[in-house]
Amino acid sequence: MAKTPFYPRHEAAGARFVDFGGWDLPVQFEGLRQEHLATRARAGLFDVSHMGEIEILGDEALIAANRLITNDLEALKDGQACYTAMCRPDGGIIDDLVVYRCSPRRIFICCNAANRAKDFAWIEAQLKGAATAYDRSDVYAQLAIQGPLAAQIVQRLTPVDLNAIGFYHFAEGPVADVPCIISRTGYTGEDGFELYIPWARGLEVYDALREAGGADLIPVGLGARDTLRLEMKFALYGNDIDETTSPLEAGLGWVVKLNKPGGFIGQAALAAQKQAGLKRRLVAIKFSGKLIPRQGYPVVDAEGAPIGVVTSGTRSPSLDESIAMAYVPEGQHQLGALARVQVRKQVAEGVIVKPPFVKPTPRA
Repeated sequence: MAKTPFYPRHEAAGARFVDFGGWDLPVQFEGLRQEHLATRARAGLFDVSHMGEIEILGDEALIAANRLITNDLEALKDGQACYTAMCRPDGGIIDDLVVYRCSPRRIFICCNAANRAKDFAWIEAQLKGAATAYDRSDVYAQLAIQGPLAAQIVQRLTPVDLNAIGFYHFAEGPVADVPCIISRTGYTGEDGFELYIPWARGLEVYDALREAGGADLIPVGLGARDTLRLEMKFALYGNDIDETTSPLEAGLGWVVKLNKPGGFIGQAALAAQKQAGLKRRLVAIKFSGKLIPRQGYPVVDAEGAPIGVVTSGTRSPSLDESIAMAYVPEGQHQLGALARVQVRKQVAEGVIVKPPFVKPTPRA
């Protein structure tokens, strides 16, 4: 299996590893609950080097990239990023991305690890004019440092004024004397940064962060990364969204700019879907009791007949309650509505709630 530059540090820290899409990645260190709560209270350090990176370069890079995604890059300034979907002509989601506007001639994209080859092939096939795509996934390692203390820890290692980097903004500068892209983004809901680091120099930054953070910064595995994102109702590709779901169904209408100049691939299909009305919606459900709905469990009506499906579910470490995301029929998605999930031979009863399940710590 593939290993990230940080594998030796994970191994030394006693990590338990799993095969994650062909990558040997840590699922936990001290334990999922401890890592989760430490990220909410102080700071957690995540190895996300398995994620893919793609650059689009050329005179028409901005125009070409904007046609690929549902959000609007031309509405951003250089140094801003956006969360977005990349869709097929029928509106199905090829991937969800974070796209960085470095300049009109340089667009930087972070994509999901499992979709790296698919995304690159799609992007390369769609580009026209003076723009070229490059797969940079082997060039960059990536660390995410998330939590209320993340900014002050990273600030100890960089001359870049982190207070000047707003949410979904980024800068390029040194961290521990290593050139990085410093992005105020993340997958936990907490304040923090994702650092894109030259692969060969990743350990320099990792070791410096651990030293600068001391007891306030602990390594966090994939297990807590999943519970943290689920508490925020952040979608996971392959669970909550895929090529059979549209961003409108998934509650991502806020990243779909149907009226943006130049349009985008899938725009007509999504506009038609919006006009005709959605048939299902992805909702957040909070449950009473100890049963834990998991991915694939059916949402059922009062008679026990399946009407929907759970896409992600867990026991929230922050709430000590079971939570889930599920697709339910249009008309049964209202806040406060009762939701039932078949959990083996029992039925878990919950209520549809407004996300997020947990409010992140206010930024200092």
